[in-house]
This record gives sequence, structure tokens and C-alpha cells, in this order.
Amino acid sequence: MPSKPPAVEIEVDNRVVRISNPDRVYFPESGATKLDLVEYYLAVGPGIVNALFERPCMLHRFPKGLAGDKVHQKRLPNGAPPWVETVQLHFPRWNRTADELCVTELGSVIWAVQMSTVEFHPWNSRREDTEVPDEWRIDLDPGPLSDYDQVRRVAHVVHEVLDELGAVGYPKTSGSKGMHVYVRIRPEHGFKQVRRGALAFAREIERRMPDDVTTQWWKKDRDPHHLFVDYNQNARDHTIAAAYSVRGLPDARVSTPIRWDEVDDADPHDFTIFTVPARFAELGDLHADIDDQVFDITPLLEWAARDEAAGAEAPAEPEE
Repeated sequence: MPSKPPAVEIEVDNRVVRISNPDRVYFPESGATKLDLVEYYLAVGPGIVNALFERPCMLHRFPKGLAGDKVHQKRLPNGAPPWVETVQLHFPRWNRTADELCVTELGSVIWAVQMSTVEFHPWNSRREDTEVPDEWRIDLDPGPLSDYDQVRRVAHVVHEVLDELGAVGYPKTSGSKGMHVYVRIRPEHGFKQVRRGALAFAREIERRMPDDVTTQWWKKDRDPHHLFVDYNQNARDHTIAAAYSVRGLPDARVSTPIRWDEVDDADPHDFTIFTVPARFAELGDLHADIDDQVFDITPLLEWAARDEAAGAEAPAEPEE
């Protein structure tokens, strides 16, 4: 019977993280291992920490690699060293609390990978006040009969409308089929208001691109050729993969920041744990200055009030 591969110790700043089963294959298509995943996150360290910094973070874990079951984990896994920080959240639906990972340093990311985390899904608020978002997320979610060219077309109009508003958007591939654009906002409104403003923005995109875009709440009501601007990603406890997060896909794809002038040429399939480190070494973190570009969502709330006065209905709040 073959012996179990020895664990390795990884030095991360002033921390040492022990990686067990380093040779376990996580991505069968490429043969990439747990240690390959660790080395990827080390290579993009400043980027992933910036994306997660002080945000409650849900973990998508694959204890046996992608060939096994996926675990959606809100609570911090047992066995964390004392320096791994958390933030306590309350979930009204169950009247329970959970201590979620709250990344403040790269060592916490690497420890989470040791605990079989592949994907990091942070909240759009920070632990100082978890009920007040500081990030507006625009999720371009293509329909089943959409293609990525449609995502690109819609992204350009998103950019155009953001420019008109005076907001600076930071695009990234979703790591799957779509694209995300993040806007840093003043932490002055709760989730319901941020979601309300996000819906008003989505409706503006729909008005400009009625043949491409839908804001229909229910999937059954959407044209499968249309792209859904998913404003609901701004609801409380709704999370999407962070910038630089690996996705649980066979090719080890990464949700990767891109420049606006790359939208037409960037192919999401090209951004993997094998290619993004060199890109990061060359370009650095394209979202590094997002905290310097803060937008006041008051115009979006004015749009929402206008739409509601004209008879537009807001969908019911999703369950938490």
C-alpha cells in the first residue's frame, strides 16, 4: 500500500501553515493538486487579500477535490489557529449566528485552502458594520442560449452608464460564463436600499438593450437568449466569487480582474491558476485602488423612485 505523501509547511509572512495531502488532485482535467492551489493563492496574495479584506466570507470547500462533494460553509471550519480572524453574523430566518472567516492577512487564505477551500465568496459589507454594504455588485449573468459576445456588448453599455453617473466600475470575469463589475460605494445604506438602486441601474441597462437584457425575477419568465442583470447579488447574505478566487471548474478557472479595454478580447477560459500568476506579476492587482473611487448611490435611488412612481414593481426580498 503506497505511503501517504508527507505534509509540507508553507511560510506566509510571519505564519507557518501546514498543508496536508499536498499531492491530492483537485482538478482532474489538468492534474492540478492541493499544493498547486496553495501556490496559486500565494502568487496572487495581495489581490485576494484586497478582495476579501475584513469581509465575512463563505467558503466553497472540496474535501476530496472536484471529484467529491462540494461543501458550502458559512462557519469557520474547526481547528483554526488563534490568529485566523472571524466575524459573527446573525441569520434571522433560523435565528442563529455563525462565525465566518474574516480575512485580514494572506495566512488566513492559505489556511482555508489547507481546509480544502477552492472558492472564496465574500459579503459586500465589512465587519465594522456588516449590515451596511460598501460595494455595489453588477452581475452579468448570460441566459442558457446567450453567448459571451452578448456579455461583452452589455458590459460596454454598463461602462457607458457608469461613466454617465460618474461611477468607476471595476470589471472581472466571473470565472464561469459571465462578468462582474464592482463599484465601491459609501457605506450609508442598508442592503434593501443598495439592492433597490442596483435594480434601478439594471432597468436602465434593460431600457437601452431590450433585445439583450432582462430584469425578470423568475427564470421561467426570462427569454433564454437574454442576459439577466442580477441585481439580487446585492441582497443580504448573497455572495459571489471574489476577484482572484479560483472556481470549482475542471480547468481551474479564476475570476480575474480585467481592464475595460480588454473586454472585447479577454476570454474567461484563458484565466486559470496556471496563467493568472504571470499576469498578476506583470500587471499587479487591477482592483488595487477600488477603495479610492467611492460612489454615492443617491442617483440610483432617485432612479428607483422614478421607476416606482411610474408603476414598476420591486420583487419581494429573497429569504436569507
